[in-house]
Amino acid sequence: MSDQQNDFSRGSIPRNIMNLAIPMTAAQLVNVLYSVVDRVYLGHLPESDSPALTGLGVTMPIVSILMGFANLCGTGGAPLCSISRGRGDDSEAERVMGNAFLLLLILGAAGTAFFLALKEPVLYLFGASPDTFPHADGYMTIYLCGTLFVMISLGMNPFINAQGFGRVGMMTVLLGAVVNIILDPILIFIFHMGVQGAALATIFSQFLSAAWVLAFLTGKRAILRLRRENLRLDGTRTKRIISLGLSGFFVNMTNSLVQVVCNATLQNYGGDTYVGVMTIINSIREVFTMPVQGLTNGSQPVEGYNYGARQYSRVRQAIRFTAGVTIAYSAAFWACAMLFPEPLIHIFKSEPAILEAGVPALRIYFCMFLFMSLQLAGQGVFVGLGRSRQAVFFSLLRKAVINAPLTLILPVWMGATGVFVAEAVSQLVGGLACFTTMYFTVYRPMARMEDGPSAGP
Repeated sequence: MSDQQNDFSRGSIPRNIMNLAIPMTAAQLVNVLYSVVDRVYLGHLPESDSPALTGLGVTMPIVSILMGFANLCGTGGAPLCSISRGRGDDSEAERVMGNAFLLLLILGAAGTAFFLALKEPVLYLFGASPDTFPHADGYMTIYLCGTLFVMISLGMNPFINAQGFGRVGMMTVLLGAVVNIILDPILIFIFHMGVQGAALATIFSQFLSAAWVLAFLTGKRAILRLRRENLRLDGTRTKRIISLGLSGFFVNMTNSLVQVVCNATLQNYGGDTYVGVMTIINSIREVFTMPVQGLTNGSQPVEGYNYGARQYSRVRQAIRFTAGVTIAYSAAFWACAMLFPEPLIHIFKSEPAILEAGVPALRIYFCMFLFMSLQLAGQGVFVGLGRSRQAVFFSLLRKAVINAPLTLILPVWMGATGVFVAEAVSQLVGGLACFTTMYFTVYRPMARMEDGPSAGP
C-alpha cells in the first residue's frame, strides 16, 4: 500500500512535488536553525565586543566540509534509489542505500580524525585570529566528537524522502531542532558555557535526529529498509554514488573554499568586523535559500522516479513547476534584501560598526540572488536525473572557477567590497550558465522523447 501511495508516475505532478517539498522545506528551514540560532545567541552575549560570533564563523568551512561528505552519500545515493524504484527494482534500491550508509560511516570517521589532529593550523588558515581562535577551538572540539551523528542525520534523511515520506523526513530535523533551540540558551547563558554550550546543544540534538532516521529505515513502515546484508561496499555502486554525489559534495567543498578565501581576504582588508559581517550574511543566505533547496530536493524523487519509468512528459512538467515557483520566491526575497537590510542584520548584531559595513555589503551580495536560485533549480534537475557530469561541473564553475579567483583579485582595487562583488558576479554568470544548459540539454530534448519505450535513461 505504501509503495502504491508513493508511486510518483501517478497523480498531479505539482501535488506530488509539494507533498514532498513542503515538509522538506520546513525541515531545511528548521535545520538551518541549528547553526543560525547558535549565531544569534552568541552575537548577543553580554560582552558587546565578544569575538564569539566571529570565532563561530571561522568554523563554518570545516562544518561545510563534513556536511559535504554527508551530501556525497545522500545526494549520490537517494536519486539512484528513486530511479531504481521507478524501474521496479526495490532490491537494487536497498543495496544502494546500504552501500551509501557504510560509505557514510567510513568518511565520517576519517573526517573526524583528520580535523581533530590538525585543528589549530586549519582554524588559523581559515581566518582565525588570536582573539577568535579560543572560541573557534572550543566550538570545533565538541562538534567534531559528534560528527557521525550529524552525518547520519543529514546523509540518510534523503533516503526517507526518496521513498515519499516527506513528513517523516521533516520530523528528523524538527526533533533535533526543537531540542537544540531549547538547550542553546540554557547552556550558553544559564550555565555560561558560551560556544561550547552551543556545540554541545547541536551534537545532542543531532544524536536524537540520527536515532530517529535509523529507527525508521530499519522499521516495518519503510518501503526500502536498511538491512545488515546490504552493508557492504560494491565497486560499481560506490562509483555511481560518488559520481552523482560529487555534485552535492562540491557544493559544500566549494562553499568551504570560498568561505576560507573570503575570511582570509576580509581579515586582511577589513579585520574581524568584516569577517563578522560575512558570518551574518552567510546566515541570512542559508535561511532564505532553504525554501529553494527544499523545493528542488522535493522535486528530485518525482523527477527521478518518472525518468526511471520513462514518463518524460511528467519530468518536463516537474521542471516547469519547480522553475516557476523558484523564480517567484527568489524575486520576493531579493526585494526584501534590497529594501530591509538593516533589520536583517539587527537579528544577529546591533553594533554600529557592523551595521555600517553590513548594510552595503548585504545589498551587493544579494543583488543577483535570482540567478543563484536558477542554478539551484537547474542543478537539482541534473542530480535528480543522475546526470553526474553536468551536476559536478556547475558545482565547481560558480564557486571554484568564478567566485574564489575574483575574491582574491577584486579587493586589490575595491578593498573589502570586492569580496561581496565577487559573489554577485558568480551568481549571475554561474546561474545563467547552469539553467541555460539544463534547458537545452535536458528539457528541450525530452520534448522529442515519447512516454513509454524509447531511449532509456
